Amino acid sequence: MRGGLDLRSGKGRRKIVLREKNITKIGRNDPCPCGSGLKYKKCCLGKDNIKVNNLEEVYLRKYGIRLKRKKDIEAIKRAGIVALKTLDLVESNIRPGMATKDIDRLVYDFTIEQGAVPAPLNYKGFPKSVCVSVNEVICHGIPGDRLLQEGDIVNVDVTPILNGYYADASKTFFVGSPGEDARKIVAVAKESLKRGIAQVRPGNTIGDIGWAIQTYAEAQGCSVVREFVGHGVGFKFHEPPQVPHYGRKGEGIVLIPGMVFTVEPMINLGQRHLKILEDNWTAVTADGSLSAQFEQTILVTKDGWESLTPYEL
Repeated sequence: MRGGLDLRSGKGRRKIVLREKNITKIGRNDPCPCGSGLKYKKCCLGKDNIKVNNLEEVYLRKYGIRLKRKKDIEAIKRAGIVALKTLDLVESNIRPGMATKDIDRLVYDFTIEQGAVPAPLNYKGFPKSVCVSVNEVICHGIPGDRLLQEGDIVNVDVTPILNGYYADASKTFFVGSPGEDARKIVAVAKESLKRGIAQVRPGNTIGDIGWAIQTYAEAQGCSVVREFVGHGVGFKFHEPPQVPHYGRKGEGIVLIPGMVFTVEPMINLGQRHLKILEDNWTAVTADGSLSAQFEQTILVTKDGWESLTPYEL
């Protein structure tokens, strides 16, 4: 990755010259961009013109994060097109009386037709090509004989691999006419994703994303699942960093251009607690309340963010 963060000096700050050309600021308590793992104030604050000649190498060494170059980003976008087309196909077919295994068949057949491979299939033993999570199911629902009912909500989470690159996206759909609770939780989950993404820009932190989501969702009387988080994606299904959907503003890894990760808040209408069913995959709300989720794959750009799996929120 070439270019450079130029962290301008100001009150309580010093100039740090990196190889990215966008401009941002580092606070005293932010992680130091030199990759030491220390806070800026305890590391490079006070040292002028500190040069980090290879930010890409620093993030790989310190955090295990592989920044994406232009060719990688274009390849992930192409996989993202397959993901979005797959979700559109599912949405046009969902109806009361449909078995969740029929969604799996739709996703598998269409993904293969596009020259891609469904990443969930046989991933760590997961037996299907897509996660289908209905009502109280938070995530990792295994498609089977369950029939969708009028008024259900169903999250469909797809990850195609196209030419070796992964893109990850999900939406929660209404089955027939939704009730008041269904409308609320879907609206809160969608807005939670929108607010989380809005925090993505160079110089912000992963904690800013979680803070925005948690602050909003809890203000609506809902809760944020903590056991499952967003993650790096692109070269593999799951890469560093982890992206919690809760947290404190200003904490965590500083975002820099070239990072690609998912933001995918799971929001419960009731309490945040969950349990895993006997299949060792399906996570459900402990209190039986509804849960909804929306997910996109996000790139940190030099001046903000870009969704590589974009759809309207």
